[in-house]
Amino acid sequence: MEKILPKARNGLTGYILGNLEECGKSPVKSLGGFVAAWVFFFLIWQVLPNPEGLNDNGMAVLAIVVWASIMWVSEAMPVGITGISVPTLLILTEGIPYVKGKPPMDIVFSGFTKHVVWLCLFAFFVGAIMQLIRLDRRIALGILDKIKASTVGRVIWGMFFVNIILAFLIPAANARAATLLPVVKGITNLMGDTPREREARKAIVIQSLVYGTMICGVFIMTAHLPNMIMLGIFDANGYSNLGYLDWMLLQFPYLGMFVLTQWWVKYHFKTKGVSVGGGHEAIHKEYKELGPMGKAEWVLLGIFVLVAFLFMTGKGSPIMELHNHQLGVIGLIGILFLFIPGITPCSWKAIQQRTIWGTFLLLGGAITMTSAMTISGLADFLAHHIHTFVLDMNWWQAVLALMVGTHIIRIGMLSNVAAIAMLAPVIFAMAPKLGVHPVAFTLLVCDTDTFAYLLPTQITAAVIASGSDEFSVADYAKSGWVCILIAIAYGLLVMAPWYAFLGIPVWDPTAPWPF
Repeated sequence: MEKILPKARNGLTGYILGNLEECGKSPVKSLGGFVAAWVFFFLIWQVLPNPEGLNDNGMAVLAIVVWASIMWVSEAMPVGITGISVPTLLILTEGIPYVKGKPPMDIVFSGFTKHVVWLCLFAFFVGAIMQLIRLDRRIALGILDKIKASTVGRVIWGMFFVNIILAFLIPAANARAATLLPVVKGITNLMGDTPREREARKAIVIQSLVYGTMICGVFIMTAHLPNMIMLGIFDANGYSNLGYLDWMLLQFPYLGMFVLTQWWVKYHFKTKGVSVGGGHEAIHKEYKELGPMGKAEWVLLGIFVLVAFLFMTGKGSPIMELHNHQLGVIGLIGILFLFIPGITPCSWKAIQQRTIWGTFLLLGGAITMTSAMTISGLADFLAHHIHTFVLDMNWWQAVLALMVGTHIIRIGMLSNVAAIAMLAPVIFAMAPKLGVHPVAFTLLVCDTDTFAYLLPTQITAAVIASGSDEFSVADYAKSGWVCILIAIAYGLLVMAPWYAFLGIPVWDPTAPWPF
């Protein structure tokens, strides 16, 4: 009982503080954030006057956005509970106008009915089963073995290819980082404790679990939840038919950014010529200990290949068009296959324990919030006021200013998903005011948020990587600020011309939608 119940304390305050400490939370941060969130919520909703141009519905949604932001930053409540609470607050505040005296439930819960949410749920289940049957570890060690990883550089490049493959299978960067942490930790444990080897371990962890994970996430539609949020906004505004392959085509040049971050990390941590203890033989031994692939692994791969084929042959497919179902429907079909009785040796209890339900709820709530910001007029109101700061700038200056501003704002926020939920609808609404293409403009500004590398607390994957105890906050910041500059320059000099080549130049809002 001592491990379950906190130590006896006097009064309600002592009881609450004891519970927080027992859960490993900071009482000051948790209680302070919780109280602040509700204080600002009621101030904005009921006390402060409406600014010119914002109606009561917009003020209610603004109160919810501020409330959710504080909750997400302070982690006063689990991020998933904050996400599922967004529809509740929209109903209670009438943030979305009632229809004939009844709340518009279809809009309020729209974030949980979008096809991208169910697509992600399928991927969450695949990731959970992969962990249970250890297919994730086989893929990682198999690739490292095939490329004969014996030096730090080879290990990092091997883990990059591992990230690409797992990006197809496991959504959410934090899930992939958590999956790869034991593999990376096992590799760093093979190394000694000389100054050069300690620096090399930092490079392996940061590049493999943070930079590689985030860069690969941008490339695959289902591998990064902010992709889903932006896709929902594009679909709702007439920029539809972006299929699985179309997204890969749009974003694949981002993979080249890893070359630049690897160049910098190699120089900064001075990893050239540093070998892994035991060399390739040690990794080969670990891989061989896994034995041959089992039937469950082959079955899971078979189901994924089938579902991936259906993803790639939907409406607008450049390969062949076999059906017109949305990606979410295909995901639900995949779930039916995964849970055929006896198809895998995994129990529901084991699978659901490894499924990141909190992220699922966060995604649904975040998508709902983006819709509410647009419908209530809040996104347009904020876009109008931000627009005044970039009014006289040309397209690249505006993109640059917003990229830098995004990284400043992100210093205090953990969740990339939450940040894009608030940022994307505002950026999209700004596009017509600046005379730029809304899709290219939104992608350029919001994608840079993914590369918030200044502090480990800005990205959940970096928080997971810090659990390796291989690097300090200072180590991370000294490496990360240069990588942020690389990401900003890459967006302007590589991605903007690439979007133009594909038919959506950021400087031409009249360009016909090519997809």
